[in-house]
Amino acid sequence: MTRTSRTGRGRAHRGGRGSAAATAAVAVLALAAVTAGCKPQPAGGASAAPSASSSPGDDAKPSASGPAPATPSAKPASPSKAAPDPQGKVLLASGARNKQVRELQARLRQIGHFDRSPTGYYGTVTVAAVQSFQGKRGLSRTGKTDTLTWQKLLGMTHAPTATELNPPTTRPVAKPDKRCLTGRVICISKNSRTLSWMIDGRVVSSMDVRFGSQYTPTREGTFSVYWKSRHHVSTIYHTAMPYAMFFSGGQAVHYSSDFAARGYNGASHGCVNVRDEGKIASLFAQVHNGDKVVVFG
Repeated sequence: MTRTSRTGRGRAHRGGRGSAAATAAVAVLALAAVTAGCKPQPAGGASAAPSASSSPGDDAKPSASGPAPATPSAKPASPSKAAPDPQGKVLLASGARNKQVRELQARLRQIGHFDRSPTGYYGTVTVAAVQSFQGKRGLSRTGKTDTLTWQKLLGMTHAPTATELNPPTTRPVAKPDKRCLTGRVICISKNSRTLSWMIDGRVVSSMDVRFGSQYTPTREGTFSVYWKSRHHVSTIYHTAMPYAMFFSGGQAVHYSSDFAARGYNGASHGCVNVRDEGKIASLFAQVHNGDKVVVFG
């Protein structure tokens, strides 16, 4: 009895110590889980399915015992049907590049919503132009050309001419200065960045031009061509100046391969650069020494 009682008490005592140790271990594990930011496991403990973050990737190899049977997932809900666009099917949108975009731009330009030459590319400028047109007509300002927008535009404009679709310059040619209206004149507008070759008030040809920087500005005023040099090379900068027509000191109208390559990202040292070699070659053949040059803002 006495031995049994002691044994029983000993067992009970050791059992108490074991229970307390287990309780302490559980507490430590719980504290570690909270500290690590882990979420409590779902009911079932270790037998519960692992979280998505611990699942193998699509390229993981199955275990030797074979892949675990897949748990059927709930049937996905069918997507709700989008409400129909009250303005109809979208015909053209940002990123499009084709002849219809060029026609769209030409028609928008006819009624003052597109302020440059058609390019055939539907970029941010075209999106803004379409939004402007839609806003004036009480349509949703989506910036996309849908069937309703297109039909309204067709009703307000005429079929673009070949010149309207492919104008001679990137930007609209400026209204000629009054000094350009008589005689043979190279009429140059800094504002529109265009050059027009005019004879007795009639525009014979036009082309894009760029000018000097703020440190080497192109002079404004009325001048005359005093020297032509077909294969000229600058003695100061040692750069080619083909089809050069000098009108003021060292400043000339000439072709610029840099302008052709970089556009308006660059500038000249005061000359009037032309980027279309074919046009400047034709102009060079027609201009005579003594012809007037007008440069205005």
